Amino acid sequence: MKKVLIAEDSSVIQNLARKILEFQNFEIHAVKNGQQVLDELAKADFDIILLDINMPVMDGMECARAVRSLADTAKSNIPMIAITGNARNYSMEDFKEAGFNDFLAKPLNFDALVSQVKALTE
Repeated sequence: MKKVLIAEDSSVIQNLARKILEFQNFEIHAVKNGQQVLDELAKADFDIILLDINMPVMDGMECARAVRSLADTAKSNIPMIAITGNARNYSMEDFKEAGFNDFLAKPLNFDALVSQVKALTE
């Protein structure tokens, strides 16, 4: 079973994404900020990370760069999808530069969520 780490400070979005992805047989681990993502990565392996861009403590862009700079290449190469409520503030280039493989705009399109997660974990 593929393991998904979701970092999203909105419980509503976190729970919706969890339900959708669990229905697709993904194992979900959810945290509230980028620092918790790094804490989780230190303890376990994941197949993909979904990162909200606007989070307290450590935002998604900062977290993505931190993941990409990890010494453990298995972890630094994990596929990452940015989730953003203000996509027009960033270009795909910005996301790529931070280390993201793809991005999803809010409100989340769940078909797109499932297809992107599947595409990046297969």
